[in-house]
Amino acid sequence: MFKKLLDKYDIHLPRYTSYPTAPHFSKAVEGRTYAAWLSTLPADVRLSLYVHIPYCMQMCWFCGCNTRIFKDYRLISDYVDSLLSEIDLAVEHLSERPIVQHVHFGGGSPTILSPADFLRTMAHLRSRFTIASDAEIAVEVDPRTANEANVAAMAESGVNRVSVGVQDFNTKVQKVINRIQSYPLIKNLIHLLRSSGITAINIDLIYGLPYQTAASVVETIDTAVTLAPQRLALFGYAHVPWMKKHQLLIDSTLLPSTAERWNQYETAHARLKSYGYIAVGLDHYAAPHDDLACASRAKRLKRNFQGYTSDESLALVGFGASAIGILPQGYVINESGVTAYKRFIRAGMFATCRGLVLTREDSLRWAIIERLMCEMAVNLDVMAARFGFDSTRFLPELDALAELEADGIIVRAGRIISVTQECRPLVRAVCAVFDQYLKPGIHKHSKAV
Repeated sequence: MFKKLLDKYDIHLPRYTSYPTAPHFSKAVEGRTYAAWLSTLPADVRLSLYVHIPYCMQMCWFCGCNTRIFKDYRLISDYVDSLLSEIDLAVEHLSERPIVQHVHFGGGSPTILSPADFLRTMAHLRSRFTIASDAEIAVEVDPRTANEANVAAMAESGVNRVSVGVQDFNTKVQKVINRIQSYPLIKNLIHLLRSSGITAINIDLIYGLPYQTAASVVETIDTAVTLAPQRLALFGYAHVPWMKKHQLLIDSTLLPSTAERWNQYETAHARLKSYGYIAVGLDHYAAPHDDLACASRAKRLKRNFQGYTSDESLALVGFGASAIGILPQGYVINESGVTAYKRFIRAGMFATCRGLVLTREDSLRWAIIERLMCEMAVNLDVMAARFGFDSTRFLPELDALAELEADGIIVRAGRIISVTQECRPLVRAVCAVFDQYLKPGIHKHSKAV
């Protein structure tokens, strides 16, 4: 019976880092639209900034990010020039010098930047924005490229949180995903970070990779915990070779079955909780006093394109190729190709290629989906009232939820919906009930389990 349940719900669904999701963005939103949206942000707005670095030392075959391998560092330095120009362009359209509460460098591998380029990027941001004294400045770190000089540059620039990409400590798994990095390498990097004053350490892990078993995933967790991270992310591998061609280099016959993936998740989840980490949303775990755990307990956890966050800023401004921005009016995304991105920026124009104007209905449904993703529960009456709707509009969704309830995935008390503890990995199937854009059977997304 349980296998039938897994097979039934192991379907292609969005990760719901936004709603509507990125495949539904259109060319109707472009640079002029984005410029107008920036110009209407309140003078006292608090912002988050995202900086995308789309370069890596080598391609990891599991990767789902927008990245490319570089052959000449001058390409990267030239890209940084365009980043700084885009920052200037955005600031020109803001009415005041806004306060920034969060800065996140993602990729790709931000640590591919030379110390000089990282320093000048952070200096430029500080010259154009007011970075709050308590701002979180976070960087995604590749242990293979982060050396002592990189760490010194991050510390000098005020970086106070890093996410270390580990994925798995097992050498057999590392080889099959083309990500070779030893435990001593990672341990030494984390020691170096802490010695430099960067003490908020996240570790990113993945389950569902070739050669992984529930036992081997637990071994990786046990090893990761010896490094005392404040947070761990445990992502399910998203095998989407129709979108990311390099994933074809992974032999799909070696991937674990749906039942084995579920077993890996459940076993890892129990192990992390046994170490005292708090389960946050679907795939994050945080030490009890970490900001993410506190936000989760206070029911103010948020979700955006970087995943789970305690960030409550009104707008997220993205810089770089494929960077996504979130403003009150909607979403914008830059050209993903570096050449096209630089061409727009050098012409003095935003590189916005697609986006979406949010309707009140969209905002309501995103609020519902976000609460489900963050809290595993939602009160439809409360959500509808917040946006000026009557919750009777959800009668069709309640009918659809009846099947999920019968299968034991959710429980209902009136219009309060809660995902059962044992079915947390299936929360995206619950969110999909409220997704008016989703077309079943079209493989634009990874599988739910």
